[in-house]
Amino acid sequence: MRFAPAFYGSLWLPALLVIGSCVQAPHRNAAASDPAVAAAQPTPLVLGVDEGERRLRRFAVSAPAFIIKVDRRNGGSSDLVMGYEDLPPGGVIPPHQHLMADEIIFVHRGSGVVELGDRRTEFGPGATIYIPKAVRVTIRNTGAEPLSIAFVFSKPGFEDYLRDMSAAEGQPLVLLSEAELAAIRERHRWHSVFERQ
Repeated sequence: MRFAPAFYGSLWLPALLVIGSCVQAPHRNAAASDPAVAAAQPTPLVLGVDEGERRLRRFAVSAPAFIIKVDRRNGGSSDLVMGYEDLPPGGVIPPHQHLMADEIIFVHRGSGVVELGDRRTEFGPGATIYIPKAVRVTIRNTGAEPLSIAFVFSKPGFEDYLRDMSAAEGQPLVLLSEAELAAIRERHRWHSVFERQ
């Protein structure tokens, strides 16, 4: 059965209006108004293990250096955040939870213990650790070599905290006072909550 072109023409406009009314604008947070973020277009990347946005934390911690590999500024991903870091022997990622995003940690090398909620598990090289949003997590390097991990978040947000409490490698490293770090963590509580040490 064939329909006249006039029939198709009478259907496309109402259909387009219905579809258009169902489309919602994507969620935006304060970082989305950042010109550096807005300018980033999705760009395929191939990065070596030491390549990416290299940064240093501005407070006393067992793993000061880390790399932001992929996010809105690096590669232009509007969805994913990925980073990489080495936790030295005895080093700890303190207890915290991410309220808005799931996280996956892939263990490149080394070994340790992870606490996920009330569950404690030992792991080694090649392990994948899945942390659903709002689950308390802490990780300790129990081995004799650095614990090298890649971390991936399902939604943006944590990278803004990482930048606020760190400095780009090669830039002046002005340490944060406890009050300044507490203020940064409070500002980012919508995404990540750290337990007091």
